[in-house]
Amino acid sequence: MAQYNQTQFLEILKSRATQVDNFLTGYLNAAAQNGEIARPERLVSAMRHGVLNGGKRIRPFFVMEIAQMLGAEEGLALYPAAGLECLHSYSLVHDDLPAMDDDELRRGKPTVHIAYDEATAILAGDALLTLAFDLTVHEKSGLLPKTQVELVRSLARDSGVGGMVGGQQLDLDNENKDAGEDMISRIHAMKTGALIRYSCEAGAIIAGSDQEERQNIRRYGELVGLAFQLADDLLDVTSDAASMGKATGKDADAGKSTLIAIHGVEWALKRLDQLVEEAESLLAPYGEKADIIRAATQFVAKRQS
Repeated sequence: MAQYNQTQFLEILKSRATQVDNFLTGYLNAAAQNGEIARPERLVSAMRHGVLNGGKRIRPFFVMEIAQMLGAEEGLALYPAAGLECLHSYSLVHDDLPAMDDDELRRGKPTVHIAYDEATAILAGDALLTLAFDLTVHEKSGLLPKTQVELVRSLARDSGVGGMVGGQQLDLDNENKDAGEDMISRIHAMKTGALIRYSCEAGAIIAGSDQEERQNIRRYGELVGLAFQLADDLLDVTSDAASMGKATGKDADAGKSTLIAIHGVEWALKRLDQLVEEAESLLAPYGEKADIIRAATQFVAKRQS
């Protein structure tokens, strides 16, 4: 069985990130696209600052690698994967605003509202959000219209009021409160987990999977999303700003309840192992074709930044 050590996995992750970055570098320029009137230079510059800033691109990685695992033609996943990264980046740009988390650092660089201004940051986030859907249904993607519709429906629901954005609202509502384990888990599933769940299911949609396979992959994405957030909370407690490229200790400072605050670090480490084991069990039907996804599961749970 072809397995991947951490070095090999990181090389593949970097390769996928480079694909997405090269695509977005070429697409995010001052030249108006078909149907557009004009692209304000400052807005495009702020969008580039918000999305082309050295992220790991784990979400587009899942889109592309799961699509390939399930038999999709290489390249079909690029447009929706890049669109997803735009949407994820919009959420970070808005999260960093003074009215939200009020952060000055993202991935080791000044946040968009610091590098530009608050109004431009809001507009850059808006533009990245709408660009995400443009890319998902782009006429050059090579995807069938039916597939594009399924992707847009899933992306809208996982990123909107019943998914990521709704989770952000619940997170705000529960600051400085004893939220309780059920509410914390719901916030995690929506704010972080829903978009990772989409990244996995999108691969299945692109590959033309049946409903049973889509549900299996979707459940895998849910588990990985929970692991991602729990690992992030661990890093917020145990890491520092230099390692993370952003401020740490934010949850405690903001008065947010976390599962780690309730159960402790040792519980969190054991829970991460359980989530990884359950997630990997869903990959069993795919044999060695899923080895790179297994490596990604381990990476999500055990990353150091």
